[in-house]
Amino acid sequence: MAVFLASRRLSGGSTASLLAGSLRYTTCWRSYSTSFREERDTFGPIQVPTDKLWGAQTQRSLQNFEIGGERERMPEPIVRAFGILKKCAAKVNMEYGLDPDIGKAIMIAAQEVAEGKLNDHFPLVVWQTGSGTQSNMNANEVIANRAAEILGHKRGEKFVHPNDHVNRSQSSNDTFPTVMHIAAATEINSRFIPSLKQLHTSLHSKVKYGIDRVMCTLPRMYQVGDLCLFKSNPCICTSLRFLLSSNISEMPLEQLAQGGTAVGTGLNTKKGFDVKIAAAVAEETKLPFITAENKFEALAAHDAFVETSGALNTVAVSLMKVANDIRLLGSGPRCGLGELILPENEPGSSIMPGKVNPTQCEALTMVCAQAMGNHVALTVGGSNGHFELNVFKPMIASCLLHSLRLLADASASFEKNCVRGIQANRERISKLLHERIGYDNAAAVAKKAHKEGSTLKEAALKLGVLTSEEFDDLVVPERMIGPSG
Repeated sequence: MAVFLASRRLSGGSTASLLAGSLRYTTCWRSYSTSFREERDTFGPIQVPTDKLWGAQTQRSLQNFEIGGERERMPEPIVRAFGILKKCAAKVNMEYGLDPDIGKAIMIAAQEVAEGKLNDHFPLVVWQTGSGTQSNMNANEVIANRAAEILGHKRGEKFVHPNDHVNRSQSSNDTFPTVMHIAAATEINSRFIPSLKQLHTSLHSKVKYGIDRVMCTLPRMYQVGDLCLFKSNPCICTSLRFLLSSNISEMPLEQLAQGGTAVGTGLNTKKGFDVKIAAAVAEETKLPFITAENKFEALAAHDAFVETSGALNTVAVSLMKVANDIRLLGSGPRCGLGELILPENEPGSSIMPGKVNPTQCEALTMVCAQAMGNHVALTVGGSNGHFELNVFKPMIASCLLHSLRLLADASASFEKNCVRGIQANRERISKLLHERIGYDNAAAVAKKAHKEGSTLKEAALKLGVLTSEEFDDLVVPERMIGPSG
């Protein structure tokens, strides 16, 4: 308590407000630091926990935006992308006169951020200023203090300055959209595309697997007629075509806003800075980033994110259909369609012994619903670019990254724990198939078979519509999965 009181007296304010603020801090961020250091910004001094690398502006944001708690923190891919960007900025700025010792220390500190080693020093939530200024300053302050330590100086001394050195030739208005693109492109290539490709491979293998295992389906669910196992579901291949590529040059995320500074003019940068930093980021990430053709558009609109989110929304729609089809075709064993046998992974009920649920299908469909909701929120955010700036950036980034993570993880789980182990219920499929046939004469056969509880073949023989040999020759399920010759 004495430490809290002494710390608060340095920056002014009541004992009660100090205690309340400290308790809120320990509750929200699970930090139990009992010592503080003084940091300063243009608003004056403020107390920052000694064991944290952030500075004054980050601390003010913590106090001013207590919204959502720890689970609403800025996504880790954004934090890592800041590390990449600040490292590249220091590298380029050394070409334009930044002290090499300071520049190299910044690069080392920024690399630690990029590797996730300093995640505990990025506590800010998504719900902050819409330009992402406080997260940009969080990165600047952490990297500056860490770089100062590397050079043998203390935190808070600003031997390495968060604005003058780490944020040199940059603005939050161009750094945040840049890290948005870096984070999204990295997640798409490292997590999302591999998961979707694996799911596509497994679904495609089931198509091949089912060529000689025909299943009967309800016309209102699919097209009229008999379908090969999973033959209706390669639609996912078409739906994913836009994103199933290892090269983001086919997507709208490769253009970086960096170099536009505050409003897109490039004020406070040197000529060529934008091109050089895009090239540095491309080299660092091994992704084909280039500088944005129009920096004003890159700051004021986020159509690239809206377009990418639209593609994810299409993926979610397709995956929803795939999961629902599999769930319905696996329903049973007594009262459902029962044409597929799904893996039994865990008990399905706390009250009904023996019940097994299509849990992977249920998880995937919930994820798809969430991704669709994220797309709605992102669309609203994208439509709110006013004049030179869109101030929905943190929410836009969070929604897209959330959808990417969920769809990637759910697809991987669905493939591993469901699709991979699905089998055709041959006995059930065969029984259903041999209860169906043709049209005019088949109508009478169908009615008789239904009335007497016999198979179509038995009814056809009793009515004299077909001989046994004719029935077997005409009703060949394997020929009923596509056009005839």
